[in-house]
Amino acid sequence: MANKKNNFSKTLKDLSKNYWALSTIVLAIILIIVLATGGSKPTMNAKEVGQKILSFASAQYPDAGLISINDNGQFYEVVLSINGQESPLYATKDGENIILPQGVIPLTARATQDTATQPTQTEIPKSDKPIVEAFVMSHCPSGTQIEKGLLPVAELLGNKIDFQIKFVYYAMHPSQGEVEEELKQYCIEEEQNDKFLGYLTCWLGKTGTPADGAACIDETGIDKTKLSTCTARTDAEFNVLANLNDQSTWLNGRFPKFDIHKAENDKYRVGGSPTLIINGVQSQAGRDSVSLLKAICDTFNTAPEECNTEFKTETPAPGFGWSTTTSANNAAAGCGA
Repeated sequence: MANKKNNFSKTLKDLSKNYWALSTIVLAIILIIVLATGGSKPTMNAKEVGQKILSFASAQYPDAGLISINDNGQFYEVVLSINGQESPLYATKDGENIILPQGVIPLTARATQDTATQPTQTEIPKSDKPIVEAFVMSHCPSGTQIEKGLLPVAELLGNKIDFQIKFVYYAMHPSQGEVEEELKQYCIEEEQNDKFLGYLTCWLGKTGTPADGAACIDETGIDKTKLSTCTARTDAEFNVLANLNDQSTWLNGRFPKFDIHKAENDKYRVGGSPTLIINGVQSQAGRDSVSLLKAICDTFNTAPEECNTEFKTETPAPGFGWSTTTSANNAAAGCGA
């Protein structure tokens, strides 16, 4: 399996450089499989297969993105963005295999292996008022996913917990305005906290553009003057925009640094988005409200009545908007290490 993973990583690099030549090879392999097996009936929809392959690719390339999914008859063509280049991959419609020039890689084998190597959950200490810190990147699909799961829980438990959204020490989506959005969200949470959850609810329900952020500021009645003063002061203290504009300072030359929560990132060894910390210990909770409420309520010395609340057993889909997903694979996806 290790050799196939290495082949997969190498193929992604080659595909991004030589799209059409290697696509022809892959299509030839597909034709052989179709002739040998008679094809297969679809058992997963295209969107779910695309997310499954994106999760697989992100293990090698954290900045991988999903461009398109096309139905080619017997197979799905999934086009990813790898290092800024388009890379086509092909998958069986049951979502079980990726087809590469070197052969077929079973996705289920990787999922089984990943599950077997998951770190054991360290016991989280209890407290009277649990401290819940969610480290995200504002435009990371997996980060927005856990935020959407956490929002109903944070609203329900209110001041019975110490809840904060914090940011990973680098940004992977600077072209989408991620750095500026995180700076703004930090200030709203710090100085206009009573409006923060409302703003986040509004913003996550849109598409993540700067115009969406401006609209949500108006909708939630945020004091713009106070916000502007805070962002200017915070920017000067942490060199937020200076780091964004000076690519020589970027992490690995690719990602702008975002140092506002750097001390906490170092303390908890945060590598990517999302990372959930409860009472100082990383939690392996799922990203749905049911799982998150249980994970937090289990850390109370005496759980409040609100912990008996029953949420719908549905998982928010990655990205923006309030749709849900049934794919368990999304729970393992993330942005960064």
